[in-house]
Formats: sequence, structure tokens, C-alpha cells
Amino acid sequence: MSTPRFAMVAGEASGDLLAGLLLGGLKARWPELTVGGIGGPQMGAHGFDAWWPYEKLAVHGFNLEVLRRFREIWGIREQLGDRLLKDRPDVFVGVDAPDFNLGLEARLKTAGIKTVHFVSPSIWAWRGGRIDKIHRSVDHMLCLFPFEPKLYHDKGIAATFVGHPLADTIPLDVPRDASRKRLGLGSDVPVVAVLPGSRRGEIQYIAPTFLQTVARLSQQRPDLRFLLPIVPGMRAMVEPMVAEFAPNAPLTLLDGQSHEALAACDVTLIASGTATLEAALFKRPMVIAYKISALSWPLMKRMAYLPWVGLPNVLLRDFVVPERLQHEANPAQLAADVLAWLDQPARAQSVQQRFLELHHTLRRDTARSASDAIAQILESR
Repeated sequence: MSTPRFAMVAGEASGDLLAGLLLGGLKARWPELTVGGIGGPQMGAHGFDAWWPYEKLAVHGFNLEVLRRFREIWGIREQLGDRLLKDRPDVFVGVDAPDFNLGLEARLKTAGIKTVHFVSPSIWAWRGGRIDKIHRSVDHMLCLFPFEPKLYHDKGIAATFVGHPLADTIPLDVPRDASRKRLGLGSDVPVVAVLPGSRRGEIQYIAPTFLQTVARLSQQRPDLRFLLPIVPGMRAMVEPMVAEFAPNAPLTLLDGQSHEALAACDVTLIASGTATLEAALFKRPMVIAYKISALSWPLMKRMAYLPWVGLPNVLLRDFVVPERLQHEANPAQLAADVLAWLDQPARAQSVQQRFLELHHTLRRDTARSASDAIAQILESR
């Protein structure tokens, strides 16, 4: 088979990370592969040609927030679609970002371009009606979780469980001491990693509460140390919040390095999203929190199907870690939840064992499994 040409879209930092891992597998199979579209630095490390940065698509919450930027995002999708219909790549891979990618994929599929979607939309959690749109848009769904392919097969959509790429890259045995050494932390110091999200909207709604929680914890336990990884481009937004809400806390701001922080910490206070799965793969007890606008919250709450929102709880079908949403995500409650993990080592050890079992389930050499599935799609053209 000649070297195929790909196009890809990742719409936020987590998608950029997943797409970068996938590109590693594709490059191993096709070293001369060319690929362009929308992405970020993780994709760029594999030679990806970013026509727009993923920050252009990163939004937070339900459609009320999206409306303010609808014209810009719609315009980017139209321009990208026009370019791809002209260039006609062999395969288009949409990485997550379903609100952007599914409409683009439908246009490309209608024109005869093979479309692959990597990361199943959470139709099992909310907005299950999207399955019909997925049928019109996607030739093949690459699923991260083992229960997902059956949902698609039942609707006549080709799907493959490829595992989660983070399960391949994150070690089964977490290098806690090495990470602490690199961060200048002693082995006996209690450490809390604070991850308020990667998107501007998440930081706006969640970071102030998290920083107030940090200030409260620091007063209650002066020996605690805190790590806050900041995604590229967000330091100017976060630093004033730290100065306002936690000016005296022993808090270290890290440029990226979320995995280093998770490896080093004893517990993490974390926004709901892909990062919660990363924390589980690092076997870290966590407190999951999420806040959105007061207008968006009732809409999302009514559309939810499951009692859990955090991926570790969804995958284990149990409230193995606390979830505090909207009004429950307040500094007093979050601080109490964090201290409960620190004060109950047996409970923490139990959840770490469950996370280890989950890690084994999701470790499937995702890059190779996904590239195998894509190769079969190319051969079937």
C-alpha cells in the first residue's frame, strides 16, 4: 500500500494528547505519512501540519457558551471542509470534539472520503440521540472503552475497541519518588495536585473554587504542598487567580507537567474530564469536581443518563471516588473530601488496587490497534 494522506482534527489539549499518541502508531506503520488539519503541540511533535491551533475550538459547557463563538467556529469548519474536499485525503480522523467533527465528517463521508472518529462520544452518558448523526457521519468508530463497540454494532456502525492510549504510556508502577525528586519535593511531604481543567471556560468556573480550597487546606494542614499544572497559554489567566484566592499557600505552578504532578501527589483535586482517567491510571485517589454556568447546568443535568460523571466511576460502575458538582463543589466540601483520602490510607490503598485492575483492562497497545483498524479501512476502499 502506498503511503496514505491523512487529515485530523483535535479540539482541545486532551484531544491533542490522544491524537499525538495515535500519530505515533500511524507513523510507525507509515513513516512517510503526511497529515494536516487542526491540532496542537503533541501532534506537531509527529510532523502534523496545524492549519489552525486547537485553541480555536476549545469551548466549555453546553451550547449557550458555544453560541458566543459560533460564527468563528462554523467558519473554520466550512473552510476546512472546502480544503479537504479539494485535497481529498485518504482518511479523515476526527479526534473527540464531536460537535465540531461529526458535522464535518458527514460532509466528507457524503463526498466519498473515509471518516474515522477516535474517541466515542459519550452517548452512554447523555445525548444518546447523536447515534443517528454518527451513523451518517462515521465509517468507523475507534472506542477507548470495552463496553462501547456493542452500542455501535447494534446500530449498524463499525466500531473497534482499541484501548486507551494513556494506559500504554502511563507506567503500571508509578514513579512517585523520581517525580518528587524532579519537582524538588521530599518523599514524606503530603502533596495535593490541583487540576482545574485545560480550557479557558473550565478555568474560569472551576479554578477560583479550587484555589479557595487550597487556601483552606493550607490553613488546616500547614504541612501540605500543592502542585498546579498549567496548560500552555493559560498562565496569564491563572496567576491573578492565585494571587487573589490563595496568595499565601505553598502552591507551585508548573508549565504543563500534569503527569509529573499526578505521579508525585498523594491525592488530586481534579475537574471532570479526561484528566480523571489519567489520575486513575496513575493510581491516585481523587476528588472530582465540576462547575459550569448557572444557565447551562439545568440543561446538562436533565440530559444525563448515568449516576456518575467521572470516568473512573463510569468505568468501574461505582462511586469509588467522590464527585462534587455545581453547588456541592464548594471549598468546605472539597477540602473535607481531600483530607478524607489523606486520613484514610486503607481506603486509598483499596481504590489504588481497583485503578490498577482498570489499567490492565485498558492497556491494549492503542496506537497499533487503531492503525490496524485504519489500515483495514484503507484496504476496503
